[in-house]
Amino acid sequence: MFYPCGLFGAFACLFGISLANSQDIWSLHQFKSLVAFGDSYTDESRMNYFMAHHGLSPPIGWVDPGNNDTASGGYTWARFVAEHAGINLYDYAVSGAACSNNITNRFFSPIDAPFPSVLEYEVPAYIEDSKHVAASGDKFLHIPPHETVYSIWIGTNDLGNYAFITDSQVANKTILDYIACVYSALDKVYENGGRFFVLMNVAPLQLAPLYATPEHHGVGPNHYWPDKPTNLTEISYRMWEQVVNVNNAFKYQTPFELLIRNRYPGSKFAIMDMFGLFTDIYNNPKLYLNGSAPANVTGFNKHCDLSGATCTRLPSPDSFLWFDELHPSQRTNQIIARNFIDVMKGKSKWATFW
Repeated sequence: MFYPCGLFGAFACLFGISLANSQDIWSLHQFKSLVAFGDSYTDESRMNYFMAHHGLSPPIGWVDPGNNDTASGGYTWARFVAEHAGINLYDYAVSGAACSNNITNRFFSPIDAPFPSVLEYEVPAYIEDSKHVAASGDKFLHIPPHETVYSIWIGTNDLGNYAFITDSQVANKTILDYIACVYSALDKVYENGGRFFVLMNVAPLQLAPLYATPEHHGVGPNHYWPDKPTNLTEISYRMWEQVVNVNNAFKYQTPFELLIRNRYPGSKFAIMDMFGLFTDIYNNPKLYLNGSAPANVTGFNKHCDLSGATCTRLPSPDSFLWFDELHPSQRTNQIIARNFIDVMKGKSKWATFW
């Protein structure tokens, strides 16, 4: 059967949606605030607060300070977005977070508790702050529905070591539960007034040194995974399969939730293809990593001993895709930010708009 819009395009045309003009679909006329949920790929200072206060969470109305010593080795992509776009940033991401501790329950000894998760901590913290009025009489969060974008980038810790890839998830939980959790988190934000959402899919973790194959300079035991087994190729291919399956689920479930179930009426969604962007950097490093040394996409800048107590950094940090075994570098975060701003304009090749 011939579909003039393509097979999936016909599905969209049935609902009166034009895939040709993403700016009309996205229709964000003013971008003034970003509310971000996620893990160490996005966290600025929130985990620092937990650690400095013996596991206590920040109080309602706490201002998350900017931080140039994050898991990227510098600033995060969200901070670069805020600075370059001149917008408010409300960052609820927590390093080490998974979507839900009822699915991925990872204990963190420095706070004597599991890592705070998106569903159980981050979203409730945002909702509490959204109702908070500062001493000046102004609302703590400036989040008008049609000027505010909500991003969620979660999955690195859900799929990684001490989680699904090591079969360490909560008993009887599957990756489908993690995917469902992401939409459950978005449900709560939508119910609180969110209308513009960016679902950032999972980066190609099989390319990160922590999960790469030996020929792609994958690492053995390290401070993130001291007891890592020797089957590096098997680990890498399993991670690759997990990531691809999750991203395909996001790709097809999102329009299903929007167009068939009408789960988020009146909302706009963008799926930002972090997998594609990172893979393009990896395959075409000279187009992106034009630093003070030759581009390096398989190595990393920060090297630590097995305990993580003693670390050194290599020169030319702007030449690396990866800051350490797991985290993208500050330079990569700048690239993410530039492309995220394009997504806000509705014209990025790394996004699909609904």
